[in-house]
Amino acid sequence: MRKIILLLSMSLDGYTEGPERQIDWHVVDDELHQHFNDMTRTLGGLLEGRTTYELMEAYWPTADADPASAGPVVTEFAAIWRDTPKYVYSRTLERVGPNATLVRDVVPAEVAALKAAPGGDLAVGGARLAADFLRHDLVDAYRIYVHPVRIGRGTPLFQQLDYAPVPLRLEGTHTFGNGVVQLRYERP
Repeated sequence: MRKIILLLSMSLDGYTEGPERQIDWHVVDDELHQHFNDMTRTLGGLLEGRTTYELMEAYWPTADADPASAGPVVTEFAAIWRDTPKYVYSRTLERVGPNATLVRDVVPAEVAALKAAPGGDLAVGGARLAADFLRHDLVDAYRIYVHPVRIGRGTPLFQQLDYAPVPLRLEGTHTFGNGVVQLRYERP
């Protein structure tokens, strides 16, 4: 059975984006980007909220239009992103682009059916959508990328949830040359 992986970057002080939804503080170099390419290639789908989807959809469909200026890592990811199925959770979008399915709400039975389908694991992106998955106790694993920056305020990675400790097992860590640290946790 596929896993639901919470896959997000955050600042050292726990924010996924700044107060104006800025992500310009993310420290992404070729090493980290290649890691994301290799990891995303193995996924069976991306579970994205509206904001994350619109951000990605605005850039990645044509990011490789000029491979000479995009560079090989960006060019490679553009193709991976286009080929990866996307499930876009939104109550306001009317339609989504190619290789994307519009989903209105996080319904545990529907998520269970996605998990039971063949293919690679599914990654949840976006703090607000992650909060919905966490409220329904649907997250099996965590891949958190801590960037070496403190931003002060913004959207917290872990939004307010009811007190309910969930034990996790550390599967590993990795420090990238740019100072980003990946934390990998799974439910026992």
